Amino acid sequence: MTDSVSEYLDRELQCLDLLECVHGLKELDRTVFRLLLDADEPQTVDDVADGIGRDRSTAYRSISRLLDTGFVTQEQQNYDTGGYYYVYRVREPDALAADMQRLLNDWYARMGVLIQEFEDTYDSVLHDDSPTQRDE
Repeated sequence: MTDSVSEYLDRELQCLDLLECVHGLKELDRTVFRLLLDADEPQTVDDVADGIGRDRSTAYRSISRLLDTGFVTQEQQNYDTGGYYYVYRVREPDALAADMQRLLNDWYARMGVLIQEFEDTYDSVLHDDSPTQRDE
């Protein structure tokens, strides 16, 4: 994972890089996101596990990370004979884009405040006119 903003700016980013850049998701999460995006219908954990060639618990952890970030939704499906299971689908692109834009705006505002604090702090240090005490 890239650590600094300047390193991100130097990279040629693709739209799916937003999953990593904005939410810190892993390559596997991007793969699961793409699988859910390309699916014609909502997928179960077993469908996802089969699609990525990994075990069920690995697929579930990735789906959970995508749920936590709001990229996918979970829907309960009921069996006619009782019981239920969950299916997962990607949220609408406009909703995802709006969420990422809000997050970016919040980050930008927070960075602006920190930059101002940085300037104020180090400006006062550099221009401190108080005499220093030295032993002679």
